[in-house]
Amino acid sequence: MCGRYASTRSPQELAPLFQVPDVPAKETLAPNWNVAPTNDVWAVLERSPRGEDDSDKVQRELRPLRWGLVPSWAKDVKIGARMINARVETVHEKPAYRRAFARRRCLLPADGFFEWEQIKDPGTGKVRKQPYFIHPEDEQVMALAGLYEYWRDPAVKQDDDPAAWLMTCTIITTEATDAAGRVHPRMPLALTPDHYDAWLDPTHQDPDELRALLGQPAEGHLQARPVSTAINNVRNNGPQLLDEHPA
Repeated sequence: MCGRYASTRSPQELAPLFQVPDVPAKETLAPNWNVAPTNDVWAVLERSPRGEDDSDKVQRELRPLRWGLVPSWAKDVKIGARMINARVETVHEKPAYRRAFARRRCLLPADGFFEWEQIKDPGTGKVRKQPYFIHPEDEQVMALAGLYEYWRDPAVKQDDDPAAWLMTCTIITTEATDAAGRVHPRMPLALTPDHYDAWLDPTHQDPDELRALLGQPAEGHLQARPVSTAINNVRNNGPQLLDEHPA
């Protein structure tokens, strides 16, 4: 799975990388070295202006979404904390994800992601979980494959009230390979720049073609370094969390 990642680039850095025409003027997120479920995260997506369903008016946006997908039919928003990942093997058929996979796909920019490996502590002989930061060798931004969904809050009466709608997202995962595979059996999927347009296009709905766009982050050229267990606490943040720490 992918349960933590780092996303520290500003919208001014991300917009040109993903060919987003307008940088968000009012909404901004602070750099986050310890992105955790239910946090707001930057997402790149394409959608028509509200109230319109015209493919000619689709706009590419960079906007914050809450990590942890809440299906439109969910009765409680808390379900999102358990739906941070969607397995690529079944994402096109699972009721919680299939509609989003068909029409609401996004990219989640990341510097890298964290996974934990069970190791034996040489000092105590006890088994513990050692965190690793897994990132591209060239330090480029990763475009993690994601889905997004709208959830209508029944407690808000007016549809045009911004508080009535919650936008959430999930990360698509697959079997891990390369550096990630040595640490954990699952890893996030990513896209290369030449596949951004096809993935984000809401009119592109062939499941097999869409799944074929997905690949290993950094095309498998990943590095994994042990980091401090400080990452385990969601309240900890800062660039020091990415520093190498002997396992």
